[in-house]
Amino acid sequence: MFRIRFHGRGGQGMKTASRILGTAFFMEGYEVQDAPRYGAERRGAPIFAYVRADKSPVNERGIISHPDLVVVSDDTLVGMPAAGVMQGIDQHTVLLINSHESAETWSQRLNTPATVLILPAREDAREATIDRAELPYIGSSCAAASAALSNVISRDVLAKALTEELEHLGNEIVKQNLDIALTAFDAMSPHVGIVKQSFLPSATDYKKPEWIKLPFESAEISAPAIHAGITSVEVRTGLWRTMRPIINYEKCSGCWWICSTYCPDGAINVTAEGLPEIDYDHCKGCLICVAQCPPHAIESIPEHIAKQQEISAASFSGDKT
Repeated sequence: MFRIRFHGRGGQGMKTASRILGTAFFMEGYEVQDAPRYGAERRGAPIFAYVRADKSPVNERGIISHPDLVVVSDDTLVGMPAAGVMQGIDQHTVLLINSHESAETWSQRLNTPATVLILPAREDAREATIDRAELPYIGSSCAAASAALSNVISRDVLAKALTEELEHLGNEIVKQNLDIALTAFDAMSPHVGIVKQSFLPSATDYKKPEWIKLPFESAEISAPAIHAGITSVEVRTGLWRTMRPIINYEKCSGCWWICSTYCPDGAINVTAEGLPEIDYDHCKGCLICVAQCPPHAIESIPEHIAKQQEISAASFSGDKT
């Protein structure tokens, strides 16, 4: 499948370029998908359009993330991150830039593994602005150059596709675009066929990535250790508590790394059996552990009720003895 992306500014004809190229591919017997992608419809804003062409039905959707050819109509967009010109480019990609600079200059600037080609910018494009009555037809040039580089679209078919897409603009406009397009088509003759179809792996060929196991760091590293050196262990912050978290060990699944990590004061320790244990001398009752416990094994009760239960338990224990 051919995957081609056009980058330009609003008003430079990138949407038209994708339509001309898509129509030319279709006339050559390809299944085609072409569409523009932009936000606010205003001149000068970065936009892009894309074309997919294949002899089989095109089932891919969305933007092209691994392009075979990237065409840039305005070289000021190359260094603009928001334009996304360099997204997905690799050693397989051909980068065609409409520029007065040389391919060697751009290769050095971008330090890219892609093959860089230049579509020589016409002199009347150097000073062109959106206020001029006659703008250079950059879109037609880009579409024609792309057709030549693919080596599957003939000169005559390109001319037919361009005429079909632009005929509503009148014969004079069509003639001017046609002259410019065919000039660009001929200018790419030294590089005909340099753009190759890519074959992305299908879902049936998917291989799971090799997982890298990272050792789990100890709680003393990942969370505050209230009993470590140079801490305020003697400051019993548990006295601030109004709600007490209680662990129901019948529900506890032993995922201690969750509650102990989320505890902002490191007041949840881990026993030798791998169960969480709350240090009530320093638990301030923030109840983050209650919110984060996956099996809902940590519940909360008012502190005064917890105190009453402790007194009752102590009294019951004394009676037994």
